[in-house]
Amino acid sequence: QVQVVESGGGLVQPGGSLRLSCAASGFTFSSAYMSWYRQAPGKERELVADITTWGSTDYADSVKGRFTISRDNAKNTLYLQMNSLEPEDTAVYYCKVTTTRFGARYDYWGQGTQVTVSS
Repeated sequence: QVQVVESGGGLVQPGGSLRLSCAASGFTFSSAYMSWYRQAPGKERELVADITTWGSTDYADSVKGRFTISRDNAKNTLYLQMNSLEPEDTAVYYCKVTTTRFGARYDYWGQGTQVTVSS
């Protein structure tokens, strides 16, 4: 079955950096559309960044120029490099896998990893 596991979260000071990882299995990783979402306390889950199977990326305006999404198909792993972190980036970060099979779309989520930006 599909497994999605995020890691790399933690406590960091404003201006610091973190790299999140998402290890996934149970499907053809190179054929999946991958995304990072986040959810802050009291707020709705929002899209942070996504990457297509051919490596095209897109970002939320709030993280453009600070965050970089990437994928390593050989390692079945998705990454999110986060630089110049701000307190507003504090949230639980989730990895989402989107696959298609026989014309149907399937979404799989990880359990999330907490990122806290605070001095």
